[in-house]
Amino acid sequence: MAKVIADMLIESVTLELPDVKTVRLQWPEGYDPGEFKTGQFITVAWPHKPKYRRAYSLSSCGLDRGFYEVTVKRDGKMGTSVVDWAEAGDRMTVIPPAGRFLPVFDPPGKHLICVAGGSGVTPFRGFVREATARNLDTRITVLYTVRTTQDIIFAREFQELEAKNPRFRFLVTCTRLTPEDPWTGRRGRITPEWVRSFVDDPANTVFYACGTNEMVGAVEHLVTGDLGLPKEQMKTEKWG
Repeated sequence: MAKVIADMLIESVTLELPDVKTVRLQWPEGYDPGEFKTGQFITVAWPHKPKYRRAYSLSSCGLDRGFYEVTVKRDGKMGTSVVDWAEAGDRMTVIPPAGRFLPVFDPPGKHLICVAGGSGVTPFRGFVREATARNLDTRITVLYTVRTTQDIIFAREFQELEAKNPRFRFLVTCTRLTPEDPWTGRRGRITPEWVRSFVDDPANTVFYACGTNEMVGAVEHLVTGDLGLPKEQMKTEKWG
């Protein structure tokens, strides 16, 4: 079945950080995307520039109906235009969801260790939203690296989800804090040793990494090299 490309109304925008914006795109009347899943991406374009397209991970989840949400960082032509100019009432052209960066919720008892850098955390919002809404017994651990505490996307929402879902943990490490900063959490880059410290049942653990090539490559090496796990237990999305 061919994918239905549709122009969608921007229902609302939320400025998550000065350079990060969540855009909610309302499905038009009669729109049917068919089955889609948490963790997939949509491709968007401005109607007046249809040849210039950009794919963004859904930050909403597959349970959400009537809209898509993407969370966009000011980066490149498309990201800059969205963060600086997108407003409620505008329209964007949307190609329906695709992709295989999907949370493994079945069989029960899985542990998803999700490693993210910067805006790479956006698909994991959908993972946790679905697991929490469905009251799944899936454990989810998000390990998130940012420069400073001012760069944490969805900080409040992830804290609220932690309070609702005892099987979810959200841990942040900051790489560029000054020595006098009052942050009491972890500092420094994500390391294999830190990731490994959360692995208590390797056979039932699925690893996800979303971020730079360097960061994702390090996680891949840990999973398939150091831990000796099959590549089926590693899912990645990377850029640059």
